[in-house]
Amino acid sequence: MFGVKNDGAVLGQSVSEATLRQVANTLVDNIDPRVYPSVDRVTVDGKDVIVVSVVSSPHKPHTAFGRPYQRVASASKQMTRPEYERLLLARRRQWFDAEVCPDMTPKHLSADKVRWFLRQARAARNLDVNLRTPVTEALRKLKLLVDDGFTHSAALLFAKDPQWHLLSSEVRCGRFKGTDAAAPFIDMKVLRGSVIDQVNDAERFVLNNIRREAWIVPGRIAREERWEYPPEAVREAITNAIVHRDYRSTANVQVRIFDDRLEVWNPGRLPPGLTAQMLKGKHESLPSNPLLAGMFFLIGYVEQWGTGTNKIVEQCRTNGNPDPEFEDTGTSVVVTFRPPPGHAPAPAPLPEGLNEKEKRAMEYVRAKGSITNKTYQELNKVGHTTAAKALSGIVGKGLLRREGKGRAARYVLARPGRPSSVGRRLG
Repeated sequence: MFGVKNDGAVLGQSVSEATLRQVANTLVDNIDPRVYPSVDRVTVDGKDVIVVSVVSSPHKPHTAFGRPYQRVASASKQMTRPEYERLLLARRRQWFDAEVCPDMTPKHLSADKVRWFLRQARAARNLDVNLRTPVTEALRKLKLLVDDGFTHSAALLFAKDPQWHLLSSEVRCGRFKGTDAAAPFIDMKVLRGSVIDQVNDAERFVLNNIRREAWIVPGRIAREERWEYPPEAVREAITNAIVHRDYRSTANVQVRIFDDRLEVWNPGRLPPGLTAQMLKGKHESLPSNPLLAGMFFLIGYVEQWGTGTNKIVEQCRTNGNPDPEFEDTGTSVVVTFRPPPGHAPAPAPLPEGLNEKEKRAMEYVRAKGSITNKTYQELNKVGHTTAAKALSGIVGKGLLRREGKGRAARYVLARPGRPSSVGRRLG
């Protein structure tokens, strides 16, 4: 009430229609989430006062002028950031991964995926669920099936077609020619299926598109090998992105491979209180999708101790790579890997005189190590005979060397001093 003292004495208030509009607009414009109070002129003891009334809000907590406040005795004190963040988390009704997926029914469920999961969880974490338990009962014990239906986590893990329920749950993987996302693709895949399959498929895509070098150490029989990027670290980054992403976002998890770096993009933001810089040090586990993270824990894919990013850093150092870079862009969390210093320098320009199809084949070999007749057909949209003649021509120019015969033949970069082909027949 405006115009009334704390002890109840009515002083009165100069009230006009403009005053009422100003009070209402000030409240609506500066409280977030917005509230819409009633602002009225009331006459008390012959004096005008302003009465502001607002019903209890279902969207608490609110901020005023960008700041959160709490009532302490008769005063309003500004909240500290930890107090406000705790209140936000406490008032949140339910995580998205634990909410019911409205169009998921038993007919959409893959029993085989559930059985695999139960076997894996039993082996990895000694999960106490009998493998003969009916599928729906097992999911109920895992809190993936509630009274209202299957959760979003159940759809992501065990639906026959998860993307039918959650379209943005695809994972996009690309190997680019050069150092810019606007460059053409050397290889690209859109990964669908369960989130567990996506982790394995994305890791496989990376290993098919990064280099591995080997060398002999004097005095040792076995040769030393090193991947361009540590596979365990990349897998951890991919798993984190799939488990912790914001599934309300229409963006996809992305794995981008360039000549000079590898990036894993996770749609969403870091949890309140956690910064990109903190990911390299000690920090809590604050999963954005705790139910889904719990399922990945049961099968041994994550640890839930907040150490995943620390392991990524450690594995990069062990492999000789620079420390990974963590960035919160405001809409995504990005992990960037760099190759070891001096590792796999950029390839020399292709020889002149190659047509576009031949160049595409050579770039593919440089990226993946070899090419087959079938792959050449797919890259250039040609038939078997045309591909065989084209590959024979590249071999004749001394750029490629054929290994194997028939359908098993593959073409690798020619080495100085060695014959370009073995035999006369092309696969």
